Amino acid sequence: MKRIKAVWAAPVVLALAAGAGISIAASGKSGSSGESPETATAIFAGGCFWCTESDFEHVTGVIEAVSGYTAGDEKHPSYRDVSAGRTGHTEAVKVIYDPKKVSYSKLLDVYWHSIDPTVENRQFCDSGTQYRTGIYYQGKEQEIEAKASLTALENSGKFEKIYTEVQPLGEFYPAEDYHQNYYKVNPVRYKYYRYRCGRDQRLQEIWGKDAGRY
Repeated sequence: MKRIKAVWAAPVVLALAAGAGISIAASGKSGSSGESPETATAIFAGGCFWCTESDFEHVTGVIEAVSGYTAGDEKHPSYRDVSAGRTGHTEAVKVIYDPKKVSYSKLLDVYWHSIDPTVENRQFCDSGTQYRTGIYYQGKEQEIEAKASLTALENSGKFEKIYTEVQPLGEFYPAEDYHQNYYKVNPVRYKYYRYRCGRDQRLQEIWGKDAGRY
């Protein structure tokens, strides 16, 4: 999947002081596509959705993260077909959050520090287009902030190339029930998988103390 190049520029603050890592704060309101007037939603793909769901549900202000599939062509895809790479979808999560407690900009910051943006069509031990990374925006405000965050990261010089795609959201399909809250329902298996996959080890290599950034 070819990376979508950022073309928007919003006012951004990029802190690259020694030991401070990369911090992105875009101006404007949070994304406004929500489940109710009190909540908003954001869609991210960060490799295995069990892990991405867990990462976001540890963020203050996030109400729930729902594992699912997006950015594909087939309607109502199954895990069997997505995992085989037959539908074009990527594993993603819908983050439902309270914009009074956490901003879309903050969620973007958490997202970048929870993935490896330097690899194409894979994350950690999982490979295939279904594990590509992506930010799927809803509305103009999210579009501006998402593209500005990518531009800031590109301009930081930290990475030679970034493969994370930034695209408008199409259909998001919730995954099967047995995938939801997997890290809570199957904590031993989840922790074993995450460790053996080397996710946190690689994030530490890339981001240091800023890895995760909850």
